[in-house]
Amino acid sequence: MSKDKKGRATINYRLTLVDDDTHDKLWSRKFSKLNVLIAAITCLVVLLTLIWCLVAFTPLRTFIPGYPDAKTKYDAIQNAIRIDSLENVITKWEFYSENLRRVVEGEEPLKIDSLMEARKGQKEITEKDRAALAMKDSLLRKEVAAEDRFSITSGRPQTLPIEGMHFFTPLKGVVSQGYDKALHPYLDVTAPNNSVVMSVLDGTVISAGWTDEEGYTIRIQHDGDIISVYKHNQKLMKKTGDKVSAGTPIAIVGGTGSTADGDHLHFELWHKGEAVDPTKYISF
Repeated sequence: MSKDKKGRATINYRLTLVDDDTHDKLWSRKFSKLNVLIAAITCLVVLLTLIWCLVAFTPLRTFIPGYPDAKTKYDAIQNAIRIDSLENVITKWEFYSENLRRVVEGEEPLKIDSLMEARKGQKEITEKDRAALAMKDSLLRKEVAAEDRFSITSGRPQTLPIEGMHFFTPLKGVVSQGYDKALHPYLDVTAPNNSVVMSVLDGTVISAGWTDEEGYTIRIQHDGDIISVYKHNQKLMKKTGDKVSAGTPIAIVGGTGSTADGDHLHFELWHKGEAVDPTKYISF
C-alpha cells in the first residue's frame, strides 16, 4: 500500500545554475510538470493579448494581407457611387426605349411616375384613382379658400404662438429700466412729453381708469391669451370695452401716480398668466 502511494506522488524537478570553476550554486528553482504547464499557458495568453493590442490599436493592422486600408475604403465608396450613377443611366435608357417602342406601336407613352412606382414594386395609379385624388384635392382647395376668403379673423380663429406674432411698438423712446423676472417684471420707457402710446396688437380694452399708485392705466386683452398693460399715462384715449387695432393711439405718455418718477411709460406684457420680457418680441 505504501509503495502505491509513493508511485502516485508528485515528481518534482530542480533547475540549478552552478559555477563551473568553484561548483558554487548560483541559482536554484524547484518545479513540477504542473508548474511548467501553467507558466507556458500564461506566457501564451500574454503573448496573444499583446499581439491583439498591436493589431487593433496600431497601424500594424494594415500590413495584414487582405485588411482594407484607407485607399481601399475610398475606392469602395467611389465604386458604390459609380454603380448608383450607372443604375440611374440604365433606368433612363429603359424609360426612353420603352416610350420609343410605345410611340412606334401607337400606344400611350409611359409617365416617369409610373416607372418609378413600378421600380418600387407599387401598382400603377389608374385613371379612376387619379380622378378620385383630383376630386379630394379640389374639395380641400375649396375649404382652404373659404377660410381665407375674407379677413384673417373670419371663420375659425387661427391663433399663432407669441413668437410668431407681429407686435407694434407701443412707444418710441429709450428703455430706462429693463425687464427683471424677479425684481422688475416690466419695462420703463422714457419719451418726450405728449408722446402717443399705441396698442401693440389688436384687442379689447378690459380696463381703463385711474388709481392713486399707477395713475391713468389701460389694459388690453389680445388673442393668444396675451394682455398688455400701460401705466402712468397723462391721458387715456380709450375706455373699457373699446376694440382697438395694432398701432391705434390709446393714451398720452405722462408721469401720473404716486410711484411714477417723471414722464415715462410703465409697460407690461403678460402671456398665459405670466409676465414676459417685451424686448424679446418688440423693438423699442
